[in-house]
Amino acid sequence: MKEFLKRKNIEISLKRYGIDALGAMAQGLFCSLLIGTIINTIGTQFKIPFLMQTVATIAGTEYTVGGLATAMSGPAMAVAIGYALKCPPLVLFSMITVGFAANALGGAGGPLAVLFVAILAAEFGKAVSKETKVDILVTPLVTIAVGVFFSWLIAPPLGRAAMWLGNLIMWATDLQPFLMGILVSVIVGMALTLPISSAAICAALGLTGLAGGAAVAGCCAQMIGFAAISFKANKWGGLVSQGIGTSMLQMGNIVRNPKIWIAPTLASAITGPIATCVFKLQMNGAPVSSGMGTCGLVGQIGVYTGWVNDIANGTKAGITGFDWLGLVLISFVLPAVFSLIINAGLKKIGWVKDSDLKL
Repeated sequence: MKEFLKRKNIEISLKRYGIDALGAMAQGLFCSLLIGTIINTIGTQFKIPFLMQTVATIAGTEYTVGGLATAMSGPAMAVAIGYALKCPPLVLFSMITVGFAANALGGAGGPLAVLFVAILAAEFGKAVSKETKVDILVTPLVTIAVGVFFSWLIAPPLGRAAMWLGNLIMWATDLQPFLMGILVSVIVGMALTLPISSAAICAALGLTGLAGGAAVAGCCAQMIGFAAISFKANKWGGLVSQGIGTSMLQMGNIVRNPKIWIAPTLASAITGPIATCVFKLQMNGAPVSSGMGTCGLVGQIGVYTGWVNDIANGTKAGITGFDWLGLVLISFVLPAVFSLIINAGLKKIGWVKDSDLKL
């Protein structure tokens, strides 16, 4: 069995499924749901007719350009997962159907359902790939059959479980914004720096509202925090690569000296409750944006998109100066200030050196 799994490149491990597949799923979401949301927002805000008008009507449902991209989120996630699992072509192309089925049957918790179902379908498909003389029939048939079966069997309960947990976190954050602001900010922020996908976690749980705002705060604290405290060691290149790229670049240094992680993490514990209790920062755009921080400014675009959505549905009167102040302070200013102050104390007691942060 070990030889067979090795020959088929089927690696049953936490890294393959919990890091590679999860991270790829987030990329699939970026290229569909997130981009579609951004396109719709641009079209609405700048009154671009082509982006606002219906370009296709399918089964009575009208789609804009952004709507078409958003509708493909299930297939995009599944294909991305298949790519991460190194699926051969026939398996990879069959994942389009698998993703559509899992996302549709998973409901609002579709991303989590797609993750599990796509992994199962991909590995079954890889197992039978090139094992028969009629591979072009057998491989797609097995991949799609397994994917649709498990979509029917486990996607609905997985979707409900994901939404239940996400709703629980959001309810708890609304009830206890201070405590949950700290917890959500710290946990999601640390997930962003670790080699797992905070964006995929937020998407799977459907994390929006105040909890989404706390998640944005935590991710920004890690990215801007590391960019600020490592400026002496990495200069402008490091500032940009971490500040609008990813704080994951510091993982090697964190392994060598975990104490360098203290400043950004404590900063997230401070900015999280400020976001929830002072500025009432809510992320009501696509849930995947909650786990992005300042990466490509996707977190900030998500917050803005949420404001636009809230105005459109009547839950928000308009965007105020206080809203913008909160977004700028939570996203950029406070993470840098708090991280620099805390890191200065750590350097003074000899726990951290500038060279520890060199990329």
